[in-house]
This record gives sequence, C-alpha cells and structure tokens, in this order.
Amino acid sequence: MSDRLGEMAELLKLLGDRTRLAILGLLQERDLCVTDIVELLGTSQPNASQHLRKLRTAGLIGETKRGQWVYYSLNLSDFPDLRIFLSQLPGRKERLRSLTSLSERN
Repeated sequence: MSDRLGEMAELLKLLGDRTRLAILGLLQERDLCVTDIVELLGTSQPNASQHLRKLRTAGLIGETKRGQWVYYSLNLSDFPDLRIFLSQLPGRKERLRSLTSLSERN
C-alpha cells in the first residue's frame, strides 16, 4: 500500500506545476509538437521540452515522429481517472483556437 501511496504522491507533485497541467490540457484536445506548445504557452523551447520530458517519463504522454517533427499525445491508459480531472482545466480550447488562426494566417 505504501508503494502505491508514494506513486500517487509523485503523480500529484508532477501535476502541481501549472505548465505541465496546461500541456496536459492542450494535449487532451489534439496532438501537438513542441513548437505549438511553445507558441500556445508563451514559454521557451527548452522549458517546454523539460516539462514534456517529465510528463513522458511519468507515462502521461507519448510521442510520435512525423517526418522531422515529434508530436506529443496524451497517454492516460494507466490513469483513467485523470481524464475527468483534466477535462475541468480552463482555457485550453481558446488557446488552440488562437494557434489555428495563427497557422491560417501564415
């Protein structure tokens, strides 16, 4: 029981970061590359990559290579209850709309 409790504590610590929560919320809507995440969150590429690495190590996200780009996707197969929690995160759809309008202008 204490091992499971420790795992849950680590997961909650990981989710306690605003940027990681935002990334998970965005990935709930669609797969994104690091460039998209940087644009949407207004952060640096090294910062986004560090957060993505932590989420990938925890098994919360997966990655797929498409040409020269790596796309990240939500992987909640081991965390089914987390999907309900993430669905309550504010602002993700508005951010994705801004990315779509930006890409349409270019």
